[in-house]
Amino acid sequence: MGRFASDIKKYKRYSNRNGLILLLTQQGLWALFVYRINNKIYRSKLPGFLKRIFLFFGLFWQKYIEIVAGISLPYSASIGRSCYIGHFGGIIINANAVIGDDCNISQGVTVGVSGRGADRGVPTIGDRVYIGANAVVAGNIAIGNDAVIAACSLVTQAVAAGTTVAGVPAKKISDNNSSAYIQ
Repeated sequence: MGRFASDIKKYKRYSNRNGLILLLTQQGLWALFVYRINNKIYRSKLPGFLKRIFLFFGLFWQKYIEIVAGISLPYSASIGRSCYIGHFGGIIINANAVIGDDCNISQGVTVGVSGRGADRGVPTIGDRVYIGANAVVAGNIAIGNDAVIAACSLVTQAVAAGTTVAGVPAKKISDNNSSAYIQ
């Protein structure tokens, strides 16, 4: 549970609260907790039949969290250490998404599949990326390390490392990186 411990440490940095209080009050942590357990089972070397049994029950737990918290983190997605989901609800992450270490995800964010033919796919998001509220990141694209995706943006093209994008469709607006957003 090293990755979940790093998630809790990040939540503590942002809120300056006790870990138990955070576990009881933060829906993002609930979703990350269930995701981390189910992902560990999914990536384990357990025999196939046993893995399927555990994941069957884990899926019900995941669906419960989706209903209660409005956050969908499928166990097959790849989410790095120290993830922070800052607000309640409306967060959808595709089962094949790759999200790097130390990323912040705001409410209403979708990381999903898009495109046609060879361009169809799911984003790969680098380390220390800040994704603002109600942003959509979709398609077979790469988001560079330290990037900022502004609120209400639609990102369907690659984003260079250390830049800020905004708009529909998202365009580079500055060379400001995510250091001001991620602690």
